[in-house]
Amino acid sequence: MSTIFTLFMILIMIASILLIIIIMAQNPKGGGLSGTFGGTSSAQFGVQRTNDFMEKATWTLGATIVVLILLSVILTAKPTAPIQPVPVQQSAPVTPSTSAPVQTPAAPAGK
Repeated sequence: MSTIFTLFMILIMIASILLIIIIMAQNPKGGGLSGTFGGTSSAQFGVQRTNDFMEKATWTLGATIVVLILLSVILTAKPTAPIQPVPVQQSAPVTPSTSAPVQTPAAPAGK
């Protein structure tokens, strides 16, 4: 079970690093990676495609990380034994034995 968990953790780390790289390559004002290569307007053919790719890659990697985390929790969870009620043993009521005499308290000697 440990190897499955390790595999999921490695895949989650790789996807997280890729997501960080994709997000850091984007420019919040719309330039991003496409602006670095000489594109000045998002109306150009190549620039718009780059922005679409970056946005789709961001959403895909984010969804991949969520799915991998859920799968790792589901598949690596240790099953717990179902709680079974402990049967209570009924014992017979205790009755005084007939062989032993029953002692009654003696009346106080007195006045």
